[in-house]
Amino acid sequence: MGSIVMLSWTGCNRQPNPSKKLQITKKEPTKSISLTKEKEKTETDFQLTDKNAIPFFSKYAKENPENKVRIITSYGNIDILLYNNTPYHRANFIYLTKQDYFDGTFFHRIVKDFIIQGGNSDRKSTSQKRRRIGKYLLPPDTKKGNRHHRGVISMPSSEIDNPHKLASPYEFFIVQKKDGAYHLDGNYTAFGKVISGMGVVDKIAYLPADSREWPIDNVVIKTEIIE
Repeated sequence: MGSIVMLSWTGCNRQPNPSKKLQITKKEPTKSISLTKEKEKTETDFQLTDKNAIPFFSKYAKENPENKVRIITSYGNIDILLYNNTPYHRANFIYLTKQDYFDGTFFHRIVKDFIIQGGNSDRKSTSQKRRRIGKYLLPPDTKKGNRHHRGVISMPSSEIDNPHKLASPYEFFIVQKKDGAYHLDGNYTAFGKVISGMGVVDKIAYLPADSREWPIDNVVIKTEIIE
């Protein structure tokens, strides 16, 4: 299994810290194909950055109101409701789902009686998707009263030196702890909750893991919009 950078977890009590073509001879068809390729290149070359992420997600949130996503695993489905009062984080998760980013990633970190963390893998395809979508972080949104109850979905901080708790947009964690993980409040953005499938979360949290808290058997993820 390849190497992977784990995201930081500041203040997590006992847990480890939670970052080729046919030749064309006719002039007119050649020009037409060239223009088509240029259009496709322009449309697919958009990448998110720290500068354009918030304006993009502000507009995307208004145009894409979906707030329910199904996380599909071999252990069962986990349905989540994304909060409307954390619009950038909701829009980000919906956008990545529609971009098929999560498909083929793993629940790559499990801490029994605490959290399961997903959205990364040691596959080359995951890093390729990240390069295609862009390199950006999201600002925290921790003052909406959303707490880290059991079943809440939240976003970890980036692995970089990060005093402002900017969030890694590609990963998420689900609180599995029975009594909640309220010491995370104020440090991480809770942006949704499990509405069906907590038994699946518990099942994954209790899987055997190695010293890095990576499940011995990969737990592969696929996501789809419910509504």
